[in-house]
Amino acid sequence: MQPAAPGGKHGRVNARHLLVWFHVLTGVGWMSMALALATLLIWGLSNNDTSAFEAARVIDGQLLRHLGTSAAFAGFMLSALTPWGYFRYWWVLAKAAITISQLYVGVFILSPNLDTRPSWALVAGSLLMVSALAFQAWLSIAKPWKLTPWSPRRKPPSAPSWQYLAAVAVPIADYVLFKAPLLSLLVVIGYPIYRARLLRRSSQSAKAT
Repeated sequence: MQPAAPGGKHGRVNARHLLVWFHVLTGVGWMSMALALATLLIWGLSNNDTSAFEAARVIDGQLLRHLGTSAAFAGFMLSALTPWGYFRYWWVLAKAAITISQLYVGVFILSPNLDTRPSWALVAGSLLMVSALAFQAWLSIAKPWKLTPWSPRRKPPSAPSWQYLAAVAVPIADYVLFKAPLLSLLVVIGYPIYRARLLRRSSQSAKAT
């Protein structure tokens, strides 16, 4: 048996596994930090301990937001790079909708209020985020429900291995260079457009031949 060619199916599978691992790692970290945040807020509010609020702010600013955006980016890229797609399966679409809602609530509601006035509402929001992440984990395992009505007839191919590797590198570069998901946002918006055009050209070429 001859060894698989570099960048072939075997390399693509390994690269995809690396991105899946990164998604799971950051997702578990996101959930753990959200739970730690809720725990610190409960302690601080119950004992009037302002040091717990300071620790919660450190967790939110230095870990939770970076893990959250990295996990979300990896999840979106797994959809974009694999035949799953964004709109083929209801469970993928549900995860995407929940993720976008979580990011919005975390960035525009929880974090600003954590800096100004910690409250029991923030505890509820943090625990709701933990519950949503747990539900998303179940969706990833169970993969319930059928294909969506917008599912294309032809199953799209998986992307080349280097794109999976690049998807792992992007959020790491964001953390090191910008401390914000700038590259991740550009890639999440731009890559699906690029891939759709690429697949359209491939389909047109196949029809022409």
